[in-house]
Amino acid sequence: MARFDQIVALLLAGGHGCRIHSDRPKQFMEVAGIPVIAYTMRTLQEHPDVDAVYVVCAAEWEDFVRETARVAGVDKLRGTFPAGGTSLQSVKNGVEGLRGVYGGRNPVVLTHEAVRPLLSREMIDCNLRTFHAYGNAITAVRSNEAYMVSEDGTSSRECIPRERLYRAQTPQTFYLDDLTEAFREATRKGMCDSQSLYTFMSDVFPGRALHIAPGSELNFKLTVPEDFDTLEAILSYRHIRRRER
Repeated sequence: MARFDQIVALLLAGGHGCRIHSDRPKQFMEVAGIPVIAYTMRTLQEHPDVDAVYVVCAAEWEDFVRETARVAGVDKLRGTFPAGGTSLQSVKNGVEGLRGVYGGRNPVVLTHEAVRPLLSREMIDCNLRTFHAYGNAITAVRSNEAYMVSEDGTSSRECIPRERLYRAQTPQTFYLDDLTEAFREATRKGMCDSQSLYTFMSDVFPGRALHIAPGSELNFKLTVPEDFDTLEAILSYRHIRRRER
């Protein structure tokens, strides 16, 4: 794979975990004795093309992030940036923080949600290959279920062909200059929020192609308590397989 001048991982860890009714955010809860965020930090640490890792998190968790990185042997962690009130605001804070660090340079920024702990080297490779070919990359998986359209939540008179649908995941990768331009354009247009970085870039630059990098069903987002059961089961299965080899 061709090498870029600088590849920076921006790890988004600003969520509050309200839907699981926990006293700590999902990304800092422990699964199999390890904080969720550590799984992704290790993957980024071990990837040869990732030069630096920055974490976006609430101020009260900064020391926790640094200590987790130390225990996990993650020496690529270069710093933290403050989380915002929304996911997109956290991305914006991270972009502004990186602009302060890199000044006039234009590194590749690979953004990833810390609540997707099963990120693999292969997924990063696919994402960066797509980025190298097209200048941006959105990790996504093709939908394999039927989709019903409903206005009232009780009935449907319309469906969307699943062949046209992909579920956007992370990593999502752009040049820092492109992210900076997008947030400036959003300010000019009076746009203040969006569901994700993918939808934001689509809204700010309608018609601009965003290119799909193959994702994985294992790259799921920890959202509800059952997701933690799934993660623990997968990790346990992997541990058993390693012992059998």
